[in-house]
Amino acid sequence: MSHDAPAAGHPAPEHASVRTYVRVALILTFITALEVGVIYIRQLTPIIVPLLLAMSLAKFALVAMYFMHLRYDPRPLSAVFVGPLLIATGLAIALMTLTGAFLVFAR
Repeated sequence: MSHDAPAAGHPAPEHASVRTYVRVALILTFITALEVGVIYIRQLTPIIVPLLLAMSLAKFALVAMYFMHLRYDPRPLSAVFVGPLLIATGLAIALMTLTGAFLVFAR
């Protein structure tokens, strides 16, 4: 049996077109430009860490969905990837909170 054959009763999903990949690449470029620009805006200093985390999370999601093809994988396989990722993200945020990275005012 071929590995490329779809499961019985389930049609194989079509992969994205080149146009979709170019669109995603442009969105990633735009988000990266925003990340660089945010560093220079002094008024955003109190929320810079959560803001950069949100933008990097959005970029990661786009890369994982389209360029790593998770969008086209079966749900259980995606869960194997996303589950540990959520645990690692929670751990990173907890460690950043412990070190005071989210503090707006000095102690």
